[in-house]
Amino acid sequence: MKTLFGLASLVLALLPQASAHYRFISLIYGGVTTTAFQYVRQSTNWNSPVTDVTSNDLRCNVGATTALTANVTAGSTVGFALDQAIYHPGVLNVYMSKAPSTAASYDGSGKWFKIYQISAVTDGGSTIKFPTDNLATVTFKIPASTPNGQYLLRIEHIALHVASSTGGAQFYIACAQINVTGGGNGNPSPLVSIPGVYAATDPGILINIYWPI
Repeated sequence: MKTLFGLASLVLALLPQASAHYRFISLIYGGVTTTAFQYVRQSTNWNSPVTDVTSNDLRCNVGATTALTANVTAGSTVGFALDQAIYHPGVLNVYMSKAPSTAASYDGSGKWFKIYQISAVTDGGSTIKFPTDNLATVTFKIPASTPNGQYLLRIEHIALHVASSTGGAQFYIACAQINVTGGGNGNPSPLVSIPGVYAATDPGILINIYWPI
């Protein structure tokens, strides 16, 4: 009985980890991974991605709460750390949106611009690979020309393993709050709205990655 009870306890203990999806939980800056959800808004959507591309949840995820705002220098390398490695095939994008006042009070309803992406790799159509597979951290540079001010820094991994039907693409999303200093006089473009940047039937959102490619 002790053995059975012990085995059952072990199975129950492993269930949350086995069912939980990956999340972006920490900002990386200056080569240091900061405390989980110190500068990254924590959502209530801990185990499920966003699948509705028309929802405001596409901005920073469901129920995302305010975090602290990190000071970062334009041109410096920042990034996100996950609670576990990415295990669904897909692509990754990073966007920024300038807050009208403070990042803490901003809901992301303004315009966004992309600063980084990791796309799929194909060889002309016969195979497809996803460089985001097994990544546990993602790093990139804040453009040196970015104007000073407070921003939401948004990362998304679009998982495509069940994207062959409408609404099948899964968006794993998080927003960090940053204050850019030492910036330039750039005019980031193109500008997009979130939601609005994607339609459910866009190529790359509605896609069968298995056949045909």
